[in-house]
Amino acid sequence: MTKESVGARRKREILAAAADLSTAEGLGGLSFSRIAEEVGLTKAGVAAHFDSKEALQLAVIESAAAAYAAPLILAAKSSEPGLPRLLALALAWLTHLEGIEYRGGCFFASAGLAFAANRGPVHDSIAKFTRDFLETLEEQSRLAARLGELSPDISHEILAFQIHALAQEANLRRELLGVTDAFVLARHALTDLITRASSIATDPLEGTR
Repeated sequence: MTKESVGARRKREILAAAADLSTAEGLGGLSFSRIAEEVGLTKAGVAAHFDSKEALQLAVIESAAAAYAAPLILAAKSSEPGLPRLLALALAWLTHLEGIEYRGGCFFASAGLAFAANRGPVHDSIAKFTRDFLETLEEQSRLAARLGELSPDISHEILAFQIHALAQEANLRRELLGVTDAFVLARHALTDLITRASSIATDPLEGTR
């Protein structure tokens, strides 16, 4: 294992601080000087790692996406395709968001809202991550239906929409309303959602909670 260089470690610390800061103050409002205050560097020390503000924003998105993707990849690898994988992905997503320590909650909820109407590379990068996750959920839903694990008349697009919406609502309730058990509610809602969509008589989430 190679030892992380001082420069690489510093850049990782800058990106972590920038992601955290952006959830509270907005990805669009990130600046080298503001991040410098957070990490105890000079503005020039932060700017040395990025060619522009947009390059910084894109690097923050890439770093955050990698952190979000890690538990999803693990969930996919440790579960069977179809309904088990769909459930594993949904639960991993909820668990990751629940454990986030960013001061403003979900990074992609904050960044997506900030750049929803602001077209360009930053918008496209945020949208790609969200779209890829939704498409993965739809793919596993379709496979589950083919395997007889979900009702054949299920709308895969709507099911993926609902799973993603549960996580976003839980994040909103916790961050905005201070509902401490928001993600517990989301898991119960997920149980109800999948049970109604499933062709399996027993609770499909049994043993996963």
